[in-house]
Amino acid sequence: MFQRFIRAIKSMFGGFVSSMEDPKLILEQNIRELNDQIPQMNENIATVKANAVMLKKEVDRYEKQISEVTSKIKSAINADRDDLAEGYALQLEKARENLEHSRDQLKFADQAYEKALKVKKAFMREKDKKIKEAREALRASERAEWQGRVADALESFETGGLDQTHNEMLNRLNENTARNEARMEIALESVDTETMEIEANAEKLRAQELVNQFKQEMGKSPKEEEKEKKIDVDESEKTSTDSGKTVGRDRTKS
Repeated sequence: MFQRFIRAIKSMFGGFVSSMEDPKLILEQNIRELNDQIPQMNENIATVKANAVMLKKEVDRYEKQISEVTSKIKSAINADRDDLAEGYALQLEKARENLEHSRDQLKFADQAYEKALKVKKAFMREKDKKIKEAREALRASERAEWQGRVADALESFETGGLDQTHNEMLNRLNENTARNEARMEIALESVDTETMEIEANAEKLRAQELVNQFKQEMGKSPKEEEKEKKIDVDESEKTSTDSGKTVGRDRTKS
């Protein structure tokens, strides 16, 4: 009975937590956490590398110490100072033990450094893969949201809300346009256009008569103007003919 109650409580809180989770926010947080792990990993690798460098210096120091002690032992033996040679021999033995121990530690440190580099390489590859997948999922989510908004808009058209209002307004405007065009046609048909044209022509004739009267008073009747134009044309033709004859004579003389 108690176990069933615990399972019920877990199911209630589990559903509540799931409802609060936003996949987009969680993926963005995962990307940040993956990028934040790189500096810490670089620091750990630097620590391993520093340990290897320190052990390498110890190995070099012990090798140098062994070389120096060996030279001292040989010098003491040549000087028949076995007591000094024995002391140096103990130092040489201790230096060799330290050298062997440092070499073992250096070997493990180099292996740890190589392993750390491999781990970082694998982590970077997996990090790039996860970030790429997360970003693709985020872009797909954004496309899906946009498509959802478009679908909602299309559904609102089809349900008769905006679409019905749109069509109704178009029909009203078309009806008003047709009504005004019909009123214009009816108005034009009701007007006596022939009488208007006759009156316009009569006014034009009256204006021409007034102009002709002014011309007669000024001594420029239409007939006299035609005569003057004819005289001007004859004189111009005569002048051109005389000039042609003159040119002919000049050529003959030459």
